[in-house]
Amino acid sequence: MNLSTTYLGLKLRSPVVIGASPFCDNIALAGQLEEAGASALVMHSLFEEQIELEQRALFHHLETPAESNPEAVSYFPRYDEYQLTPDTYVRKLERLKNALSIPVIASLNGRLPGGWVDYARQLESAGADAIELNTYQLATDPDTSGNFIETDIMEIVRSVIATVKIPVSVKLSPFHTSLAQFASTLDQQGAAGLVLFNRFYQPDFDIDDLEVVPRLKLSNSSELLLRLRWLSILSPHLKGSLACSGGVHTAEDLIKAVLAGANAVQVVSLPLEFGPRSIITLLDGLVEWMNDHDYRSIDQMRGALNMKHCPNPSAHERANYIKVLQSWKV
Repeated sequence: MNLSTTYLGLKLRSPVVIGASPFCDNIALAGQLEEAGASALVMHSLFEEQIELEQRALFHHLETPAESNPEAVSYFPRYDEYQLTPDTYVRKLERLKNALSIPVIASLNGRLPGGWVDYARQLESAGADAIELNTYQLATDPDTSGNFIETDIMEIVRSVIATVKIPVSVKLSPFHTSLAQFASTLDQQGAAGLVLFNRFYQPDFDIDDLEVVPRLKLSNSSELLLRLRWLSILSPHLKGSLACSGGVHTAEDLIKAVLAGANAVQVVSLPLEFGPRSIITLLDGLVEWMNDHDYRSIDQMRGALNMKHCPNPSAHERANYIKVLQSWKV
């Protein structure tokens, strides 16, 4: 049985990739994930805000006179007080590359054009096999148009692609006016792949203290449906790779994502909850299903249910929406 797949031009031994998560912080745990069958690891993101903080802290460190009033600048942490700096990220990447034999994908997270290029070069020099650009933002300004936001994203993507020789993927939100058109434009501009989708961590309200509080909830299989729909729509039209991120918790979820057209699936919540050996369960279930359905390779089954190959393409479109709504009886 051939479980290998090609993602971002990288030959992977299976479609299961560890998505951006704290797993990169623990070398031993990352090794256990590799041993269990994970084929690549995406580091957690280096945030635009961290880059800005380092630059601000460095400026303060170099430019503030020794005799200045300490109270006037006390709101700035000292440069050596920053625990998670870009330099720390690069060293972490180097340690992972030395410890693992699977590809390590660095992640840059931000929303504005700016200081991405220099750090993309550093990550490439440190040994990153690819870079995942995460343009996480929530458009809350009613005066900001969707076209303005997408133009900024395209500028970021083009500048990073032009700077490095390693593959660059883009992690997308599903909330674009014309997602298919935007995805196609990114593909044409040279993005090696797209990751579907970013999970937006939504705050909750504390009704006793009248405060907005953060809530982190792990994903579940119900989140897969949105990914399946867009994987199925996009996979016939793009040259680059597609990764499913969010909602893969069982072998059945993994199988569905590949049938929809995914080159790889990114899992995080599953190993966070059940440990590295959960990857073995995923892959064992995949192999069993492939044997039962006479598939000999991942390439053979990929996209079998996308819009191009599906026996009923309208099931992906509006006709299915109407049919589903009419199916509920009271």
